[in-house]
Amino acid sequence: MLRMQAKAESKAGRRWALPGLVAATLLAFAGCGGGGGGDEPPPATPVLAFVAGNMDGRGIADGTGTSARFNYPTGVARDASGNVYIADSWSHTIRKMTPAGVVTTFAGTAGTYGSNDGTGTAARFYYPADVAVDTTGQVYVADWGNATIRKITPAGEVTTLAGQAGVYDHADGTGSAARFRAPEGIATDGSGNVYVADALDYTVRRITPAGVVTTVAGTPGVAGDADGPVATASFRYPTSLAVDAGGNVYVGEGWYQASVVRLITTAGVVSTYAGVRGSGFPVDGPAATASFSGINDLALDGAGNLYVADSVTVRKISAARDVTTLAGLGGRQGSVDGTGSAARFMIAASLTSDAAGNLVVADQVGHTVRAVTPGGTVTTVAGAPEQTGSTDGPGAVARFGWPSGLAADSSGALYVADADNAVVRKVTPSGLVSTFAGTAHALGWSDATGSAARFTAPYGVATDSGGNVYVADTGNQVIRKINGGAQVTTLAGSPGVAGSADGTGAAATFNVPRAIATDAAGNAYVADASAGTIRKITPAGVVTTLAGSAGQIGYADGTGAAARFYQPSGLAVDAAGNVYVADSFNQVLRKITPTGVVTTLAGTAHEFGLVDGRGAAARFQQPHAVAITPDGTLYVADISANTIRKVTPDGMVTTVIGRANAPGFQPGPLPGLIATPRALAVVGETLYVVTSQGIASVTPLP
Repeated sequence: MLRMQAKAESKAGRRWALPGLVAATLLAFAGCGGGGGGDEPPPATPVLAFVAGNMDGRGIADGTGTSARFNYPTGVARDASGNVYIADSWSHTIRKMTPAGVVTTFAGTAGTYGSNDGTGTAARFYYPADVAVDTTGQVYVADWGNATIRKITPAGEVTTLAGQAGVYDHADGTGSAARFRAPEGIATDGSGNVYVADALDYTVRRITPAGVVTTVAGTPGVAGDADGPVATASFRYPTSLAVDAGGNVYVGEGWYQASVVRLITTAGVVSTYAGVRGSGFPVDGPAATASFSGINDLALDGAGNLYVADSVTVRKISAARDVTTLAGLGGRQGSVDGTGSAARFMIAASLTSDAAGNLVVADQVGHTVRAVTPGGTVTTVAGAPEQTGSTDGPGAVARFGWPSGLAADSSGALYVADADNAVVRKVTPSGLVSTFAGTAHALGWSDATGSAARFTAPYGVATDSGGNVYVADTGNQVIRKINGGAQVTTLAGSPGVAGSADGTGAAATFNVPRAIATDAAGNAYVADASAGTIRKITPAGVVTTLAGSAGQIGYADGTGAAARFYQPSGLAVDAAGNVYVADSFNQVLRKITPTGVVTTLAGTAHEFGLVDGRGAAARFQQPHAVAITPDGTLYVADISANTIRKVTPDGMVTTVIGRANAPGFQPGPLPGLIATPRALAVVGETLYVVTSQGIASVTPLP
């Protein structure tokens, strides 16, 4: 999720041709320098500046109501007293909100990750994904980054119930002998059992009060859609769970175009409870014909109604299995309170219900907690929303919706993969934002010119020397190409067809293409994230697998198919054709030679941290994007640490922008503050950074 086109300049006698907004900021902060007699000007101080979008929003503050701040809340659960527990994922904490809206930190320390057990602030979590509460007030946490299940007593004492921190695998067993791959959803039953949606393991697991883990349904590592006995049934991406009074388990599958609700009965039979695969769009109606766009969570009320956090809407499945939209509008994002379709959510990530059907919703990307009445009236009860949208215009007027990829052309214009708006945006050197291809919120797939084209969740973007723009169209599972006239074509892959097949054009398939980069010869490289592979596409559309083996996630250096990656999310290519990979969940920066030899340039696999140093001595928290200069210097967006790291060709890592785990935006001389850096591009002596809400720049290169 990057890319760059840069012009080589020597370190001696640098000259900077700065975009207008950047230049103005530099003049304000650093001055121009002067002096006669041929004296060299003093070296310029790198300055962080605003370019476009809006940088207000999230944080990690306790407080009451809208004075509190959250950092990507992804899970909510309610206890018998009406207290709500919140998995505040990117702050690595569990928060507690009283019925009066008073938010405190229940366990963990904001911005400090880890796996330590302990009481209150002494405990550590790593991207907690979901929470559940049992009848005695014990809180259970799907600690996704650690691949463990944690337990918190009402007094705030945290222990590890099952799994081993940092070991991602499948194993049934007791306590630390058990293994999980990616525990994403969690629920409890009336007997104190804990159920876990192990998303990337494609299974549903159960943990007894004594910590004994068994697999309830699904086959480890085998994705599928098969109903039937639990021994042969399969799941595609189980994200969420709810358990009714009779012990039946409802499973939400969040895979786009395969998003359905499944039911596991106490008799051990799996069936499709609601939803039709293949749509990817929300459609109300009887369960057998309704469809969902991306199920994130489930909750039950006392009458047997099932509520669904479905992307940007909250849906209701009645006990008679009729599906209606309770609040929000499909394909329309925002942070708007209101009733029914007038309300807007950024991402309804999780929800919890009381017996009467009053809901509390974690609006993940809005960084807020919302309440929804049984009549569909939505109010914001805690946190403050980020300012997102799809507005074109200059600088601060512009709005983005989950911008995720960045590239620059030879003129210095930037291209942004604006994922939630389903468009590709263009930003001129003066900061003027326009929509280059696609129409905001009009999800789909269509090859056409400009606004007539359609994308679904485009996450990565790259450019070539001919002025073409390449897009990793993640939701459609294809690679698109846009020429200088904004004409969009599909270079490789078949829309909506998941797979890892090599081949030419539509004969090839991709799983989750997240990042894309190009080399000087016009070849494109794709990080196929969930497949754990790096693919190569020639200008003629011939797709091969350069490194990694499809579906074999892990960590291993080696050649070609012998190498292993875990959610590679960022790519860059140097002048010699070497590919650099931000191997996100392995916490390392990898290098792939043109012949497919993979080595680790910096970091140590599964060793989380924010440590500067050379090679294996360095530590990353979550390397997410990478950009490269002509001399081979790399910049890495360490997304959850809220920092930009610099890596020299010999692997020396230093932190140059931001402060560890401190979200926000603080312009001026470095280090400044930068929140969730998602994508990078280098243009001459300027580094551009895409954040959750907009674009910032640093000039000169730090």
